[in-house]
Amino acid sequence: MSAAADLPHASASTTNTATIRVATARDDETLAAVAAATFGLACPPSMSRERVEAFVAEVLSPARFAGYLADPERHLLIAEGDGEALGYAMLVAGEPGDADVRAAIRLRPTVELSKIYVLPQAHGTGAAALLMARAVEWAAGSGASGVWLGVNQQNERAQRFYTKSGFERVGTKRFIVGGVHEDDYVMERALLPLT
Repeated sequence: MSAAADLPHASASTTNTATIRVATARDDETLAAVAAATFGLACPPSMSRERVEAFVAEVLSPARFAGYLADPERHLLIAEGDGEALGYAMLVAGEPGDADVRAAIRLRPTVELSKIYVLPQAHGTGAAALLMARAVEWAAGSGASGVWLGVNQQNERAQRFYTKSGFERVGTKRFIVGGVHEDDYVMERALLPLT
């Protein structure tokens, strides 16, 4: 897998409201802050605040983002507007570790769209669509044939966005938040190679 900086499409993309850039090692605290502010938005209403906070502390801390940023199999993007972070995406190259996902997805090689979130004030601005476009572009440029993601079965807003972005439901998996299993849909999108 090539480093993001080596890819021809690694420059910033912009809309009237957002700029998308590749995250760097200096962005660990910014990414963690956006993740902490947005993760709970994707959770079902029945999930306790304690479970959300436990997940954020375990998986979305600055230290964890420092590790993600150092991992050559991960690619992180930041959406910014007026100098402030609006959202982020994280992609993970390679075969999924989850057996349910491996059985559900049809396209190989694959990339996981592990996370894609924007702050509430960026909803409806086009920032999420631009972030998604850059994520899909990177996945295609990496040589993947498909990109997949997991989404909570109760998160209908996200499912509509993913469907609009070309993903279709291909299976189910379980996701642990605060020590409790949640049910996710697995969604997948075919990628066209970059020319």
